[in-house]
Amino acid sequence: MALEFTTSHLADSIAVFRYYKKLAERAMEQMPDKHLSTILDGESNSIAIIVKHLAGNMRSRWTDFLTTDGEKADRDRDSEFEKPATARAQMMAQWESGWAVMFTALEGLTDTDLARTVMIRGEAHSVMRAINRQLAHYPYHIGQIVMLARHFAGEGWTSLTVPRGKSAEFNKRVASGEASRR
Repeated sequence: MALEFTTSHLADSIAVFRYYKKLAERAMEQMPDKHLSTILDGESNSIAIIVKHLAGNMRSRWTDFLTTDGEKADRDRDSEFEKPATARAQMMAQWESGWAVMFTALEGLTDTDLARTVMIRGEAHSVMRAINRQLAHYPYHIGQIVMLARHFAGEGWTSLTVPRGKSAEFNKRVASGEASRR
C-alpha cells in the first residue's frame, strides 16, 4: 500500500479499507473458480460464503449510516452463511455492491463527523469507533479469504506482499528508495 502522510483518521481508514479490498481481490483472482464454494470442513466457510457475509454486513452497517441502526431489521445474517453464489461473476457482484455502499457512506463523511454517535445493534458508537469496528472485522475475514485462496491456488500462487525468503532483498530496495508495494 502506498502510504500518504495524513493526520485524518477518516482518510487513513478509507485507504486501509481500499488496501484490504484489493488484497482480497488479488487473492481471489489467483484461485480456480471450482473452489469458490469449497469448504475445508463442515464448520468452515467458503470464499463465496465469506463474500456474501461481508456484503450483507456492509449493506447493513453502512446504509443510512448516520441515521439508522447498523443492524438493519431486514438483515437475515444467518442466511449469509447459506447458499453462496455459484458463479464468480455473481460473487463479485455481491462483493462490489457491499464495498460500494461502504465507500459511499465513508466518502460522504468529514473528520468532524467522527465524534457523532451512531448505533450498532442498539449500542452507541462514535463514528470513529464504528469505523474501527469494521476495520477489525473486514480484514479478519479477508485473511480467511487469502488463506483459502492460497490453499486452492497451490503452486500457482504469487505472493501478495513480500515473498517468503525475500525480506532482506525487499529491505534493501526500501533503503534505496526503489521499493513500492503493489
